[in-house]
Amino acid sequence: MANNTIEKALQRQKEAAAKRAAEQAESQEESKSSTIERTVEKQQISASEPQNEKPVNSKVVEKRKAGAAVNADNEALNLTINLEELDERGFVSVSNARKLINEEYREIKRKLLRNAFGALSKTLKNSNIIMVSSARPSEGKTFTAINLALSFAAEQDKTVLLVDADVLKPNVTRTLRVNPGEGLMEYLLDENKDISDVLYRTNVDKLRIIPAGQTHHLSTELLASERMNYTIDEFSNRYPDRIVIIDTPPLIGINESAVLASFAGQAVIVTEEGRTKLNDINSIVDRLNPDMAVGFVVNKAVNESADNGNYYGYYYGSGPSD
Repeated sequence: MANNTIEKALQRQKEAAAKRAAEQAESQEESKSSTIERTVEKQQISASEPQNEKPVNSKVVEKRKAGAAVNADNEALNLTINLEELDERGFVSVSNARKLINEEYREIKRKLLRNAFGALSKTLKNSNIIMVSSARPSEGKTFTAINLALSFAAEQDKTVLLVDADVLKPNVTRTLRVNPGEGLMEYLLDENKDISDVLYRTNVDKLRIIPAGQTHHLSTELLASERMNYTIDEFSNRYPDRIVIIDTPPLIGINESAVLASFAGQAVIVTEEGRTKLNDINSIVDRLNPDMAVGFVVNKAVNESADNGNYYGYYYGSGPSD
C-alpha cells in the first residue's frame, strides 16, 4: 500500500515537472516572437522616418564621388577604332608588325615609364599623368598623344587612359574617326555625373578614352575646379598601373594649358622642325610647372643621313600635324 502511494506521488511530480517545462518553453517562445516583432517594427520606422545625420563636408562627398566614379569602367560605353585604317594612315600599329614608327614611340615610351615608375617618380607629383602639348596649333600634338597611348596599350602590365582636354579644339576622336557622346566638359558641368558616364572602352584592350565633350565659355574655370583636381588625383593614385595621357591645347596664348600643366607630373612638348622658334620654346618652359619632367618631340624632322629617312629629336617622333 505504501509502495503504491509513493509511486503515485512520484508520478504526480513527473507530470507537474513536465507541465512546468512545457509552460516555460512556451513562455520563452512568446518572448522571442515579441522581440522579433519589436525589431522589425523598429527597422520599419527607421526606414520610413528621416534620421538626423551628421553633416558631411561637401569636399569629402565630392572626392568620394570621384573615387567611386573612376573605379567603374562603364562597359556600356564603347568606341570601335578602325585599327587597320589607323595603321594605313601612319599611326603606331597594335598588331605584331614591326614598323619604324613603333620603334620611335617605344623609345619615347621607355623614358616616360622610367619617369613614371622608376626612381624619379618619388620626386614627381602625379608622375603617371603625362600632358602632351605644343607651342602652337598644328604641330602634331594629337598625333603624338594617340601614338603614345597606342604604344602604352601594348605594355603587358599597364593600362592607358587618353583624355582629350583640348576643349577649345577637340581633336582626338576626330583623328580616330569615332563619334562618342558626352565627354569631359559634361562631367565637369554636371555634379550628378560620374566620370564613368564619359569614360569609353575601346577595341584596344588596355586603352580607355575620355573625349572633350562640348565647348564651354567657362572651360578654364571648369578645368581649374576642385572637381577636376579630385578626379586627377584619383586617376593618379587609385590605379598604380595606369598611365594617363592628356592631350592639352597649345601652350602659348591658351589659359587652359597652364591650368592642366599644374596637374601633370610629366610633359611631352611637340615641336615642328623648321617651324617652332626658340622664343616659343622659352615661352613654353616658363608656362610649365618647374617641378615636372619635360621632354621634347621633334616632329616631321627627317635625318637625311639615315637610309630609311629616320625621324629624330630629344625624344624620337614623327608624323603629320594635328
